[in-house]
Amino acid sequence: MLRKIFRFFFKLFLWFIVLSVFSVILFRFVPVPFTPLMISRALEQKADGREMTSSHHWVPIEEMSPNIQKAVIASEDDGFLTHSGFDFDAMYKAYKSNRKGKKLKGGSTISQQTAKNVFLWQGRSYLRKGLEAYFTMLIELLWSKERIMEVYLNSIEMGKGVYGIQAAAQHWYHKDAKDLSKYEAAGIAAILPNPRKYRATRSSSYIERRKGKIVRLMRYVNLEY
Repeated sequence: MLRKIFRFFFKLFLWFIVLSVFSVILFRFVPVPFTPLMISRALEQKADGREMTSSHHWVPIEEMSPNIQKAVIASEDDGFLTHSGFDFDAMYKAYKSNRKGKKLKGGSTISQQTAKNVFLWQGRSYLRKGLEAYFTMLIELLWSKERIMEVYLNSIEMGKGVYGIQAAAQHWYHKDAKDLSKYEAAGIAAILPNPRKYRATRSSSYIERRKGKIVRLMRYVNLEY
């Protein structure tokens, strides 16, 4: 009986490895059509009796302004182009901050956020964090930095029912992603900690200060994938 149980879980583990590697290789070349977050948000809308709405338009990275790429690096992960998927200094600072009872911080890199958004559910369980680390290592191994950025900017939530930079550019500024100015790109990057609470336009004073800081930091970002 124990041998059968062991064989069952071993086969289950092997299938997970095969399917996860296959999915990462697939999305190295194929646009991600939707994410688990998009599905969960739609289900939340239905449960609340609201119409299920979602705006998502995939665009290749060549059709994204370099400004938005620089803005998210400056705002979310200034070591993105040099680290191997994890920023251990930021993780340690977040751990110390959270231990002191300050506002909860994550310390996640763009690679980690991409792994979570594309392959996993939302939440803070140890299981999900472990799987996030696994998928982060896979995409860092099998994708280029440019591909990680492309998938990240096409999949993250950038407003209520708004996913990806093309939909966000249309929603907030009524233009295409390739035409975003520095300040407009900073406006979208500034709301990413909580895109359903903050606004990229007609923003609060807090977001306006974040925009200014991001624009200043963008000068130091050198986009060399």
